[in-house]
Amino acid sequence: MTKIGCHVSIAGGLENAPKRAHQLGCGCYQMFSRSPQGGKAVELTAEVIEKFKKANQEKQFTDFYFHAPYYINLGSVSPKIRHSSGAIILDELRRADKLGARFVVTHLGSAKGWENKKEAMEKTIKILREYLEKYQGQTQLLLENSAGSGEILGANFSELGEIISQVASKKIGGICLDTQHSFASGWDWREGENFAKKLSLLEGELQGATIRLLHINDSQTEFNSKKDRHAHLGEGQIGLPGFANWVEYAQKNNLDLILETAPDKIEKDLELLMEMRGVAEGL
Repeated sequence: MTKIGCHVSIAGGLENAPKRAHQLGCGCYQMFSRSPQGGKAVELTAEVIEKFKKANQEKQFTDFYFHAPYYINLGSVSPKIRHSSGAIILDELRRADKLGARFVVTHLGSAKGWENKKEAMEKTIKILREYLEKYQGQTQLLLENSAGSGEILGANFSELGEIISQVASKKIGGICLDTQHSFASGWDWREGENFAKKLSLLEGELQGATIRLLHINDSQTEFNSKKDRHAHLGEGQIGLPGFANWVEYAQKNNLDLILETAPDKIEKDLELLMEMRGVAEGL
């Protein structure tokens, strides 16, 4: 069954992530394993791993996800930044594998500084190939679509499909689709009757790659705004009918749903998704 959860904090220790998710009534959750803005990662000592796994067992979590730091830039003009980003992705995968996460979700970075985006794409593919070859764990990498501001990579699903196809590694499980990012980059989920048609077009752009996880977020900004601005469900530009379609899709394809909305109303967002899941189960 589709599990519903949200992004939770690791403040005070990694083992607090499942505890916080349980308090919110989540069936799964997403977390950072290190600061998303930079700095040294929490060392995964035997004690830290044991505490984390024990907390998951006590709260009965089997599915949880890592989100890679925001500073990842696999397509940077700087070789140093490209390689440090590849090394962080590799480290996150190894850390996630030790803790038992299903996937590590990452953005790709930016093509800023290159004459054209193709060069950044080629560098991204090369870096992913190089660092994924060094990884032997079970946790897989998911590439997340972006909202499309500036020269950010991954706003087009065809870019994600091409990268996954060219890297050709089973260590990439597919994509994590963010509803707000896709809405901001030109996919209008408000018209419910056209959902299946649009989804078919989107899947065609992925060149055989598949959607493995959904980030469910409404949008503060208008359609095709190219801006990454999340809103609580029903309070943004997408609206609840659009999310009902995604919940039904998730239910049919056994995909988990992760909210990344602000903490002030996250419980309401979770309740709305659970109500939609109940409707989808009866279809």
